[in-house]
Amino acid sequence: MSIKNLSGLIAATFTPMGDDGALNLDTVPTIVERLISEGVSGLFVCGGNGEGVSLTDEERKKTAEAYVNAANGRIPVVVHVGQDSLFSARGLAQHAAGIGADGISAITPTYFKPTSTSALLDSLSVIAEGAPELPFVYYHFPVKSGVEIDLPEFIELAKEKLPSLYAIKFTDPRLDDLQSGLAASDIKIFYGIDEMLLGGLAAGASGAIGSTYNFAAPLYLKLMEAWEQNDISEARRLQALSVKMVRAFLPFGGVEGQKAIMDMIGLTCGPARLPLNKLTTAEIDQLQNNLNDIDFFDWARS
Repeated sequence: MSIKNLSGLIAATFTPMGDDGALNLDTVPTIVERLISEGVSGLFVCGGNGEGVSLTDEERKKTAEAYVNAANGRIPVVVHVGQDSLFSARGLAQHAAGIGADGISAITPTYFKPTSTSALLDSLSVIAEGAPELPFVYYHFPVKSGVEIDLPEFIELAKEKLPSLYAIKFTDPRLDDLQSGLAASDIKIFYGIDEMLLGGLAAGASGAIGSTYNFAAPLYLKLMEAWEQNDISEARRLQALSVKMVRAFLPFGGVEGQKAIMDMIGLTCGPARLPLNKLTTAEIDQLQNNLNDIDFFDWARS
C-alpha cells in the first residue's frame, strides 16, 4: 500500500506480552481490527511504545509480521527498525520489506551518538540499504536520543544521502523547529506528542503518530475535525481532555499505564517488559479509579 498520502492518526502500537514477558501476539488481530474500526489510518510498529528496543531481533521480526498480516493491506504499516547496531537495523529493514511493510523508521543510535547531521544521515543510510524501495520515516526524539539536529540542514542533505526519506516523526515540543523543517521543503512531518496535537496541527503537521490513539482515537478524530472546521474552542476543549487523560496515567509509567488501559478496554496487551515496571493489582485499580474520576471511559471511547 502506498503511504504517499498518509495523514490522520497513526497508532504507535503496543507489543502484547504475557506475565512472564514473553510475546503474546495472538491478540494482535483483535487490536488491529479495533483500531481500523475506530478510524486509525496507519500503524507504527516496534517503536518506543512497542518496546522495540527491549525486544530481540527475532521478536521484532515476529511482531512486525503479526501486525502486517493483521492489517492485510487495509492500512499502512510502518516498522521501526532503529537500534544501536546499524547492521542489525539494516537486517530488520530488509525483513520489513520482505514481509510487505509499507515503510520503515529509525531513531538515531543512542549510545555512540552521531556528532553531526552528516554523520546521522550516513548512519541512517546504512539502515535504508536494507529496504531502499521503502519510504523512510526519521524518528526525531531528542529527549530519548540526546541528538539535536537542524531540520532544514537535515532535509537538504537527505536529498543526496537518504533519498528514501519520506517523513519525520517529530516527538519534540519545539514547534518552531517543526515549522523550520516544513519551510525547508514539502516533506511530511507527523507530530509525536499526543497531548500537544493541536499545537502540532497549527504548526503544519500532516498528522500524528502516537500512543494514546490506541485507546482514545475517537477523541482525537473529533479534535482534528474541529480543527479542520476552524472550531478552535472545541478543539481546545478536546485537547484539554487529552491532557487530563495523560496526567491520569503518567504516574504509573507511560508504556506501563497505557498497556493497562488497553487491557481495561478489552484489548489485551499484558504488562511491560523489564526494565520497565510491572504494575501491581493495586496500582492498576488506582489507575482505573483515576480514569473513572475524569469520566475517561465516557468521552474517550465514543
